[in-house]
Amino acid sequence: MTNNIKYTDAPAEIAAALEGATALEDFLPSPEQLVLKTEKEKITIAVDKRSLELFKKYAKKHDAKYQTMINGVLSSYADKFLSHK
Repeated sequence: MTNNIKYTDAPAEIAAALEGATALEDFLPSPEQLVLKTEKEKITIAVDKRSLELFKKYAKKHDAKYQTMINGVLSSYADKFLSHK
């Protein structure tokens, strides 16, 4: 991803930090990729309301279970960092 955006309205220190920043690869899957079914283990977890609303919205849109989508994000995160060991 290469964007040649010049930040002219930001304070100098912020503009310099932004221009020297490195873009990170987006390793999280899209909501559409989170509707897969896999073997599960039941747990109890508290999540923030804003996140839960997002997953419920996309689950409803794709006729899926929001718990499965949340698990997909956790699995992707684990896969990303377990593969670097």
